Parts: sequence; C-alpha cells; structure tokens
Amino acid sequence: MAVMMYHNPRCATSRRTLALLRDRGVEPQIVEYLKTPPSAAELKQILAQLKLPAAKLLRKKEAAAIGIDAKSLSEDELIAAMVKNPIVIERPIVLANGKAALGRPPEAVLSVF
Repeated sequence: MAVMMYHNPRCATSRRTLALLRDRGVEPQIVEYLKTPPSAAELKQILAQLKLPAAKLLRKKEAAAIGIDAKSLSEDELIAAMVKNPIVIERPIVLANGKAALGRPPEAVLSVF
C-alpha cells in the first residue's frame, strides 16, 4: 500500500503523525511540502479526497501574515495562493487508499487505512 505524507519536519504535530505511522509499521513517502509544494491540480485532488474547501485547509495566522484573505478569493484563487505560499497549507496530510486525512490530531490519519 502506497502512503504519502505532506510533512513539515519543523511542526511538532507533523512529527508526531509521522512517528504514529512508523509505530504502526507504515513508512510513508514523505513530501516536504515547503520545499516541494503540491501543484494546483494535486491540491484540488487532495481537497476532494479530504472533502474540504480550500479555506478549511488554510492556516489562518500564516495566511493573514502574508495578506491572504480567503473571504475575498475564489476557490481557484485561494488554491493558487496556497501553491505559491505553501506555508499556509495545514499539515500534516496523509494520503492512502484513495483517501486523505489531515493529521489534526495525529490519530485522524488512521482513517485512511
């Protein structure tokens, strides 16, 4: 089973989620999304799998700090802003079995297995 994790190694929750997966014998393909952000198409697919609009995957504090106002942007504009500024994407995100889960709390990612 292929498992992918959008990970920020500086984030404690992301590190706890990775440790949880490894404790369960799962070694995910790790994408450090700040270095390799998802494309707009990939982010749209992730949002579809999460069943969330882009605004729900937005880190509000970081978005406000760089001037991204989700209320004034269309879905496509917000996705483009997230791709351009990946620090505003909530993390970690785990993909497996055609599903996605946001690791907040870390145990939430177990829903993809």
